[in-house]
Amino acid sequence: MKKYIFPILYSFLVCFSGESIFNSPAQAYPVYAQQGYENPREKTGRIVCANCHLAQKPVDIEVPQSVLPNSVFEALVEIPYDKEVKQVLGNGKKGGLNVGAVLILPEGFEIAPPDRIPEEMKTKINNLYFQPYSESQKNIIIVGPVPGKKYSEMTFPILSPDPSKTKEVSYLTYPIYLGGNRGRGQIYPNGKKSNNTVYNASVSGKISDIRTLGKEGFEVVIETSEQNVTESIPAGPELIVSIGQIVKADQPLTNNPNVGGFGQAETEIVLQSPLRVQGLLLFFFFILIAQVFLVLKKKQFEKVQLAEMNF
Repeated sequence: MKKYIFPILYSFLVCFSGESIFNSPAQAYPVYAQQGYENPREKTGRIVCANCHLAQKPVDIEVPQSVLPNSVFEALVEIPYDKEVKQVLGNGKKGGLNVGAVLILPEGFEIAPPDRIPEEMKTKINNLYFQPYSESQKNIIIVGPVPGKKYSEMTFPILSPDPSKTKEVSYLTYPIYLGGNRGRGQIYPNGKKSNNTVYNASVSGKISDIRTLGKEGFEVVIETSEQNVTESIPAGPELIVSIGQIVKADQPLTNNPNVGGFGQAETEIVLQSPLRVQGLLLFFFFILIAQVFLVLKKKQFEKVQLAEMNF
């Protein structure tokens, strides 16, 4: 059980912690996601990734209007962003953006097993690795972090449930929720700021000194009437203040290096009964036959009229 949950939450928590397994895996916090969020979607409708990824960005999802039971269909997720931009990494250097997504499906829906996925769909998936949020929530799918340049568009292979076998599922219209992020977050799950956000002055005063700490970042000393306050700023953000400058409390000391963000979207899908489809086709067939007989009857009536006129 522990071996199963840990890698799942490790991948998903990158969405929370803002760290990438490709950049700094030691700074991810999988235990916080497991303890803090039994469900990634809060009762308000907000997906919890927004707690750490503060910037809002668009995402999009496309699914079929309706699907038949026990069938495989694809959900196309788009996480757009400018592929040329670079983000601040955990070590303060610049690098490419990673993307991740959480797809909250209706109960009974889940990732299709490999032997049910068509070859054409496997090509679209492009070796993406999907994981359930937990062993008991296979309808919540997580993916990432993965390189954004390669996976800004993701194809999820979804298997629909069969109401005849799963009594909790009915032929209804169901909502699907998507959360997608690109880039690192601004706050870690423990509440601490990452180096991918703006740093502000905690007090008002005069900047008396700025110390460069190399890879560790900066220390900005603010002189007040009572004491000197030292603001620690990690490597990554760029200072926008100078020695001798008067600053006020909450005034930015750095720029905002964040180029990513998080977005939510939702859509609907109909789990369609095959009998309804067959009934609709049968109805259309009778309509077609009725139209054909109507045309034939009209032609016959026109011939009778023409014969009476000639007589």
